[in-house]
Amino acid sequence: MTEDKKPEWFDEEKAENFTSTVRSGVDSGEPEQKFGKIGRFQKKSASLPDLDVLEEGIMSGSRPVLARAITLIESNAEHHFRHAQELLHRLLPHSGRSLRIGITGVPGAGKSTFIESFGTYLCDAGLKAAVLAVDPSSSLSGGSILGDKTRMEQLSRNPRAFIRPSPSAGKLGGVHRKTRETMLLCEAAGFDVILVETVGVGQSEVIVREMVDFFMLLTLTGAGDELQGMKKGIMELADAVIVNKADGSNKKLAEKTKAEYNRILHFLQPATKGWQTKAYTCSSVFNEGISVIWNVIKTFENTAKTSGVFEERRRLQTKQWIHSMILDQLQFSFFYHPDIKALLPKIENEVIAGNRTVTSAVEELFNVYTKR
Repeated sequence: MTEDKKPEWFDEEKAENFTSTVRSGVDSGEPEQKFGKIGRFQKKSASLPDLDVLEEGIMSGSRPVLARAITLIESNAEHHFRHAQELLHRLLPHSGRSLRIGITGVPGAGKSTFIESFGTYLCDAGLKAAVLAVDPSSSLSGGSILGDKTRMEQLSRNPRAFIRPSPSAGKLGGVHRKTRETMLLCEAAGFDVILVETVGVGQSEVIVREMVDFFMLLTLTGAGDELQGMKKGIMELADAVIVNKADGSNKKLAEKTKAEYNRILHFLQPATKGWQTKAYTCSSVFNEGISVIWNVIKTFENTAKTSGVFEERRRLQTKQWIHSMILDQLQFSFFYHPDIKALLPKIENEVIAGNRTVTSAVEELFNVYTKR
């Protein structure tokens, strides 16, 4: 046994004040372990989900599997993108059978409350309803609250309903850029009605019109002069205008507001050929007028399918989807081009300093981007 040693700070002149000793380790007979240099921690990359499991789960209507598949669809990672496209290709033949409804309105119009009431009505009628709720993303942090499940507490517990909140991720039009693909997954999962709740950013919501069959605008009472500002904007895109919160002392004013909208809508070009857009009242809190709105939507569906407008609109939407994806890919390709990433800060500083025009700066950037 080796002799114990004193620590480095041991003072022989004050030996009586030191009781600490350094004892030798016990020989275990195992080879000495050598540790290399500690590097930066790197998260182990997760394996890609099994497409067969996802496909089978979605086709059987499993909501947890559907949620995982949507997460895969929304991922920006390149390997996830390829995997997601393969899943979509498998499920594409099983999509297209749902009725797609877009719901928008100014903040405070009660979109979430209306959707909970409307969705519960659909589930009680024996239908399956999926809600794709898009929350605005912060322009500073990029984060979103994603609190729609909290606001739709009753509907979120319904076994015939599925609610998926997603961040807008800076996408104009109040919808997430992958909303179209998410709708295909929900249709393959057997949902009869898909409700797309948008951010509610006003006249920028043309994109919503390009992905749904029926588009409704939720509004409040007392529109007054605001009606004039809206009539050439989003109102021309709506297939129905819903005056919400028509209950209690507000009911009489809601009827007056509905009459005002109907007078204006009479002079506007219909959003759908062969269909006259009208205004209706409802109370989401007391579930009044919900059945009337559903009957209007079913009448619209029958009318549009009989005239051929329904299928024509879907074909046009697919074409617009292609163009939208091209623009998204071009934008991504441009800003992530290595030469552009290196040159852009310098060009921006030159323009900000007033040393060159914006047009010449953009021209130089595109010359760099398109060079062979």
